[in-house]
Amino acid sequence: MGDRDWWWWRLLLMARPRAGAIGLVLLLSLLGVGLNLLKPWPLKLVVDYVLPGKPLPPSLQAMMHLPGAESREGLLAWLTASTVLAFLLGWATSVVERYVQIDTGGRLTYGLAAQAFSHLQRLSLTFHSRQPTGDLVKRVAVDSRCIQTLVMDVAVPGIVAVVTLVTVFAISWQLNPTLALASLLVIPLLALLLKVYAQPMMDREYEQANAQGDLMAHAERVLTGLPIIQAFGREDAAAAQFVETAQRVGRSYLRNISVGLQYRVLSGTVIAAGTALLVALGGQQALAGRILLGDLLIFLSYVAFLYAPLETIAYLATSYASAAAGAHRVRDLIASGEHVHEVSNAERMPSTAPGHGITVRFEDVSFGYEAGREVLHHVTFAAAAGETIALVGPTGAGKTTVVGLLLRLFDPDEGRITFDGQDIRQYQLASLRERVSIVLQDPFMLPMSVAENIAYARPDAARHEVIAAARDAHAEEFIEQMPNGYETVLGERGTTLSGGQRQRLAIARAFLKDAPILILDEPTSALDTITEALVLDATHRLTRGRTTFIIGHRLSTVLHADRIVVLDSGRIVESGTHNELVTAGGLYSRLYAIQRAIPES
Repeated sequence: MGDRDWWWWRLLLMARPRAGAIGLVLLLSLLGVGLNLLKPWPLKLVVDYVLPGKPLPPSLQAMMHLPGAESREGLLAWLTASTVLAFLLGWATSVVERYVQIDTGGRLTYGLAAQAFSHLQRLSLTFHSRQPTGDLVKRVAVDSRCIQTLVMDVAVPGIVAVVTLVTVFAISWQLNPTLALASLLVIPLLALLLKVYAQPMMDREYEQANAQGDLMAHAERVLTGLPIIQAFGREDAAAAQFVETAQRVGRSYLRNISVGLQYRVLSGTVIAAGTALLVALGGQQALAGRILLGDLLIFLSYVAFLYAPLETIAYLATSYASAAAGAHRVRDLIASGEHVHEVSNAERMPSTAPGHGITVRFEDVSFGYEAGREVLHHVTFAAAAGETIALVGPTGAGKTTVVGLLLRLFDPDEGRITFDGQDIRQYQLASLRERVSIVLQDPFMLPMSVAENIAYARPDAARHEVIAAARDAHAEEFIEQMPNGYETVLGERGTTLSGGQRQRLAIARAFLKDAPILILDEPTSALDTITEALVLDATHRLTRGRTTFIIGHRLSTVLHADRIVVLDSGRIVESGTHNELVTAGGLYSRLYAIQRAIPES
């Protein structure tokens, strides 16, 4: 059994919690089929018995006991009423079936989407760095519908079609074996068409889904980078690229539709030819007196019922192709193993007293985002509990990678990292990350209230704790000037705030989390002198007692660090205090001299 076959079974197993609802849909569908099969019979009785005035067959004599059924007019009225009742019951059954089908299909889709989204969050940043965000959004939000298509548009209709086909053939055989056998002549031709067109339809669906993913990825990149695009006047170029990508989606859609239409036209032609053959054969038998007119009417009515499931089975190929394309893309996402593994016996990281740090050691650590391209080479250094370590060096030296490893956003290829002597891979991820606070160069703010943004790492924090954290971060003054104070809802990504305000909210968030390890990533980058002074004062108080790692290009932020580790091309080239490194005349001394020569803005 191939990988794709196993994936289909896995999708079906995911549907097990909804087995009751799926069974109800199947039952209602079969009930609707049964009601449809009853519809032609009143017409047969009218044609063969009521209109000619013949007595009903013995099996139906009980109908004569109905009120008024003794007369032809009364029996006609009862048969007419039964036809109307069958239609009404069929309509009601169809409505209930559709409601349950939509509800169950939606729950199946959201269940798979939730699983894909949960898995996506656990994947390492190495994976995310290679995947366009818009395409991942499509896999989660759109391609997850494949399970609904598979169950509700393929499996259930397929079962109903097979049951209907067998039932109708059995009834048709009782009516006229010759015509029943003739009705099966179309099956080999439909099977041949399915064999020829199934794979091309799946390939075209997959091609279209990938093209749509590229379109969403491009739209996401443009909308995310809109300030840069507008600043450089690149709107027309971005729009032209969007149009080009959209045209590629359109071409893939047309190719997909073309293959599907070819299949539908040819299968429809085969079914129409089969229907014409049965009409001709049935008509000849009626002219020769070998079949009653009512039986011929029922048989021709059943031709539709016989070929409808065959047509359904034929057209299931297009639904299956759509489901297969989406399932393939979701499978690629869920099957990705590029996530940080938590060992089966992982321990919860022990708590530390407030204001006390943790001893951190990097022991011969090497790491690369891609095989054969290392970003860090045998990095070894230690930070004592409560010590502040600054990481400096040129762009691309590996500073951000070091703090990513601290958070276990990815794991070292070689070597290990320890907290208080324990390999961090032995800790539960959630408890490890609870012990680390981070203030980014461009702090991420969510479109929620100021208080909720500060309390993001501690949603259960009391309001007075949020206010105290804001006060410690020098954020209280500008928060109180906002229209609704702490309840003011921020714009997307915090665009309604200045850079310095976002930084101070991020520092307040770190104060509130009160973790023993603190990471400051370029905390004063691109800030004016007054705002920088406020942020530096807040960060100095934030670092007290905590083991702190500061990433700094702006060396004014690292002057008072206990130790400065200088990285270049993924290797530690120097380590010491500011005065020691300036005196040594190495890379740090040169960087410091360059920055001193550049006047402060």
